[in-house]
Formats: sequence, structure tokens, C-alpha cells
Amino acid sequence: MSNRTKLKDAFKAAFPHTIPIFAGFWFLGMTYGIYMNVSGFSFLYPMFMSLTIFAGSVEFVAVSLLLGAFNPLQALAMTLMINARHLFYGISMLDKYRGNGLKDIYLIFGMCDESFSINYTADIPEGIDRGWFMFFVTLLNQCYWVFGATLGGIFGSLIHFNTEGLDFVMTAMFVVIFMEQWMKEKNHISAFVGLGVSLLCLIAFGADDFIIPAMIGILGVLTLLRAPLEKETEVRQ
Repeated sequence: MSNRTKLKDAFKAAFPHTIPIFAGFWFLGMTYGIYMNVSGFSFLYPMFMSLTIFAGSVEFVAVSLLLGAFNPLQALAMTLMINARHLFYGISMLDKYRGNGLKDIYLIFGMCDESFSINYTADIPEGIDRGWFMFFVTLLNQCYWVFGATLGGIFGSLIHFNTEGLDFVMTAMFVVIFMEQWMKEKNHISAFVGLGVSLLCLIAFGADDFIIPAMIGILGVLTLLRAPLEKETEVRQ
């Protein structure tokens, strides 16, 4: 089998798995691009940020960081906290990503929630190169996001309706993620810990400075509760 045929077969096998991601990424990416535009940024910002950052939550947060005072340490800490889950994704994919050559560099960079879900669970057809399959899943998902963000940035200036409150999409996105996790988990202790610590930090530090202390506090409390939570999970199983 020639390399061209191998690539073509891997692409054809990967594409159907990414179709549902296209709908979500295209819409949310356009929302992000419009949000950047109405915040005063050229379409080049969402285009290049989606190419180089490719982390939806962080890209939305980056808008307020760019508009605020220069604080690289806060930006670094917030980025690490928001995307800390990728540490666990990476550990889970160690065996799957091993042995794919230079493709591993892009697979690591391009890992997002959706690409991880597909590459971890997909039943790759026999005869399809595993490395190229995962590569195309990751590449297609990023292309969807870049395409949507760029379109939103370009056509955002043509929108004449009142866009006030559009930045609430980020809050809505996190609420949806929270509700999905709530529905999946039978034990809601971690959710209550997150809400409780966040509320206390909001009262103590104010709306502008509570996020990082809240994330550190949540991490600390959950670390202390790790043993009893794991024990209860084993009992439930």
C-alpha cells in the first residue's frame, strides 16, 4: 500500500467520527470570533489564536486578559488551572501515542476534549494506520475550530444587532460542562466543594481576583478528600 493510499484511507476513516464535532466547533468558534470582533480585535487575532492556542476555554478567557492589565503570571496560572485536565488526558494516551514518530508532536499539541474522546474510544478499522487516523481526527477538529473562529472574526463587523452580553457565552459554556459532569457522576461531593470554595473566595477576594484562589483551594480540598472519595467509589462499584 502506497503512502498516499494509506493517508487517504486514514482520512476517510477519521472524518465520519468528527462530523458531530464540526457542528459544535463551527458554531462555538464563530461565537468566539464575533466576541473577539466586538471586543475590538481584528479577525487575525481569533484566527492565529485558534491556530496556536487551540484551547477554547482559554481563548475565551484570553479576551479579558488582553483587555486587562499586563499580568503574565496570572495568565500562566489561569491557563494551567483551566487546562489541568489535559495532564490526565496525556497520561491516558501514553500507550496510544507511542511510536507514531513526528506525528506525536502534533497529537500532543492538538489534544482537546473532543479529540481525546474520539482517539481514546474509536474502534479503528483493520488496515488503517493508527497514527494517521488519530492525526486526522485531531487536524480536522482544529480546522473546524479555526474555520469557525475566523469566519466569526470576519463577519462580526457586519453584525448590526445589539451584541451586549455576548461574552456570557463563556459562562454558559462552563455551566453546560458543569451540568454534564453533574449528570455523569453519582457522587456530587466534588461539585459541592467547587461551588462552596468558589463562593467563599468570591466573598473574600472579590469578583476580579477570586478565580485563582478558588482553583487552588478546590485542588487542595479535593486532594485531602481523595482517599475517602476513592474508597466510596470502590464501594459503589
